[in-house]
Amino acid sequence: MSIAATINSTVFRPLIARFAALSTAHIGVICAWTAVIIYASSNSIVSLLVSIGEAAPVESGRNAITYVNLLLLGSLLSIVPMGVMFRRDLTRANVRGLTLRHWGLLTLSALLSSAVTPGLFFYALANTSVTNIVLITRIEPPLFLLAAWIFLGEYFTRRALAAGLVALSGAIVMIGLRDGGGLGALGTGEWAAVAATLAYIASTLVTRTSLRDIPIGIFSVGRTIMGAAMYFGLVCMIVGPEAFRDIFSPVLWTWIWLYAGIVIVLAQVTWNMALKYARSDMLSLATSFSPLAAILIAMALLGETAGPGFLPGGALIVLAIFISRKSEPANLRVIRIWISWIAARPGPVAARQP
Repeated sequence: MSIAATINSTVFRPLIARFAALSTAHIGVICAWTAVIIYASSNSIVSLLVSIGEAAPVESGRNAITYVNLLLLGSLLSIVPMGVMFRRDLTRANVRGLTLRHWGLLTLSALLSSAVTPGLFFYALANTSVTNIVLITRIEPPLFLLAAWIFLGEYFTRRALAAGLVALSGAIVMIGLRDGGGLGALGTGEWAAVAATLAYIASTLVTRTSLRDIPIGIFSVGRTIMGAAMYFGLVCMIVGPEAFRDIFSPVLWTWIWLYAGIVIVLAQVTWNMALKYARSDMLSLATSFSPLAAILIAMALLGETAGPGFLPGGALIVLAIFISRKSEPANLRVIRIWISWIAARPGPVAARQP
């Protein structure tokens, strides 16, 4: 027997057999953790791409890999894979079935989810660290639960709210003990992250309302197209069309595939697979570790530091995970709401993690 045949029989065949023996639940868990890690690394990937553009400027020393170019081009490129994924929903009958109210909700969701929210997050990325953004967005879980209860009448448990508040307190500890100033040293980037989080919560409420009647395929693709057009218009009005003058630059098109392929396409495919095959408790566990994963990835890829508050703040976040896990049976409905919300998230919003 040749060496190649021996390696094939002793190494690859057992691996292939073990993969084939995996149940759909195991595949779902693998996809869930893969998607969570990708979403957690998305901010760092975007910042890294912008740094690459700064090191390879185009004419007049401009950086072609800007946040506005990444967002617009990423949105446009994501339409094709989303169209393939949701092709069963994209029928004339479904489009004709949309009422004036549906179009209004779709337009509002596009403005919030695909224009305002990502624009604010990308502005935050340009003016503060990935770690600070991740920590500040910890205001989202408790605020989302309260907003869903007030505006949608959704039920949540006290333990779920307590878990969100404990995680938020962990983020406050990290920010308060960071190098260069505490809570009083919040700059424009941090406040932009706060505004982006509030806009994201508002868009989530609109999304929850819209998905009750609008097919998810039409909603996702339509929102992305409308959002890209709105974002282009807003940037042109505020900054001017010259903000996109380098959008056809070779260096941008060389690296945009990393952003679009990993952050948008692969993340959405693995997350949809996870939604289909993984149990709700496994999805909840995987997504609970997203903030810590995002901070660790930012430390590894960008060299950021969370400061002396990382250990005590991280301990509080882990405690929040434990609290939320203990409430799993009573909180299963909230988790299902959360999962349906994340499933409808816009692909090109790099700054959000599930």
